[in-house]
Amino acid sequence: MKKYFLILALFASACITSQAGTKKKSKKDKKAEVAKVDTIDVKTFSYLIGRLTTEGLAQYIQQQGVDLQYMSYFLEGFKQGQLSETDAQAKARITGAEIRQDVDTRVIPNLAKQINDSTTQLSSEEFVRGFMEAMQGVQSEISTDSAKILVDKQMEYYQTTQMERRYGANRKAGEDFLKSNAKNKDITQTASGLQYKVITKGEGPVPTATQKVKVHYEGRLLDGKVFDSSYKRGQPTTFGVNQVIRGWIEALTLMPVGSKWEIYIPQELAYGARDQREIPPFSCLIFTVELLEIVP
Repeated sequence: MKKYFLILALFASACITSQAGTKKKSKKDKKAEVAKVDTIDVKTFSYLIGRLTTEGLAQYIQQQGVDLQYMSYFLEGFKQGQLSETDAQAKARITGAEIRQDVDTRVIPNLAKQINDSTTQLSSEEFVRGFMEAMQGVQSEISTDSAKILVDKQMEYYQTTQMERRYGANRKAGEDFLKSNAKNKDITQTASGLQYKVITKGEGPVPTATQKVKVHYEGRLLDGKVFDSSYKRGQPTTFGVNQVIRGWIEALTLMPVGSKWEIYIPQELAYGARDQREIPPFSCLIFTVELLEIVP
């Protein structure tokens, strides 16, 4: 409501500005001018200020959800000044109805979407029962801390199941590719499952995980789609070895400077279940990597 009292300040400011704009007059003239300004009595002046203060108020209370056809009730409340017990009860009921509407239209649908894009694993009736009993102070057999742990675990299960349903085919495709690729005599596979093929053998030092390196690279999915390339940008990239995905860290700490390798990274050494825009969850990644130098 502060914005409406601002109208009074603006009104007073306009009066001051009007007076400031007149030329300097003698004391006698000023006394005459003051007498001329005082043309209405206090009651009339106060009434007019009251009317001016309501400018824009109807729009404001409408934005608060008040239906203007019930303006008479608003005015009754304004005249009353403070809520009676009956009014407080009505206010509580209205607030409850508003929150219930939010639960039905936003909270439950959003939870259902997180769980499985449907309401098959979320009962709105039981949600509402749990909500109401908690607000009424009804004790549950399960403590609040235990409830949080159970809900977190179940949400994790639902979301893992959902990810597997949506993107499990990517995991299977990666596993099949790596299994077949491992049979190639040019491929070396490490204990972690990382695979690499040496295109150019470097003779320089091998970086550690705490060092910085300068590399040229291109990354692509199993279908050949390129999702990132320093070659296309026309300049190599510098970064800390331990600032990249696990598959990169392992490969870089095996590569001598001057090497050019093709590395094949299982999804669990890449981004796993994370969605990286152009890289879908559970994607096996293929990179061409040139290790140009260790940066001091």
